[in-house]
Amino acid sequence: MDKKLKELEKIIKYNFKKSIILVRALTHKSFDNNINNEKLEFLGDRVLGLIISEKLLEKFPDEKEGIIDKKFANLVNKKTCSLIAKKINLKKFILLGSSHKKQERSADKISSDCLEAIVGAIYIDGGLKSVEKFILNFWNEYLLRSNVTMIDSKTKLQEFSLKKYKELPTYVFFKKTGPQHRPLFKTEVQIPNSKKIIGIGSSKKNAQQNAAAKLLEILNI
Repeated sequence: MDKKLKELEKIIKYNFKKSIILVRALTHKSFDNNINNEKLEFLGDRVLGLIISEKLLEKFPDEKEGIIDKKFANLVNKKTCSLIAKKINLKKFILLGSSHKKQERSADKISSDCLEAIVGAIYIDGGLKSVEKFILNFWNEYLLRSNVTMIDSKTKLQEFSLKKYKELPTYVFFKKTGPQHRPLFKTEVQIPNSKKIIGIGSSKKNAQQNAAAKLLEILNI
């Protein structure tokens, strides 16, 4: 186990003062139901959010809060954590119970959770500066990719409706026309105090975007 820990420390470029903290971060509840990484994952999620939030505000000082929030969600979600976990081959080091070792469907979530636990572990072992260095090292390429983020019409309408009315827009699909190889879909959208607006597109998704864009134009948003 010591050899594996050293190997992982080399990959993540951080040497733990107390290796027991790293062992705990790697321990899934299926391996030990009492002493595992769940609390470190809880902490790591918050620490990751703090560091990424700070860097986004520093990197995009003039950006609107809605766009910052969308960038943030993309950077801290399970998908990004899973991609980083795969990059460092984290599953090789995770301590799993026999019931989970062959369950591929849960492998990504387990690895993602473990990565957050490692963030929490580094924070406890080395403090804020150490964990910031780790996060910026492994999340940097995703931060760079977030330079250009366009909020689509459906998301923009959703944000407006939630902020103003605390309700989501309502979409109702009601018609499909045209030939099989080139169908047209019609969808209605409505938010509180608005008319029902019809959107048309080559798919249900495109019809919803079209309807949302029309309603945003009417609302001057």
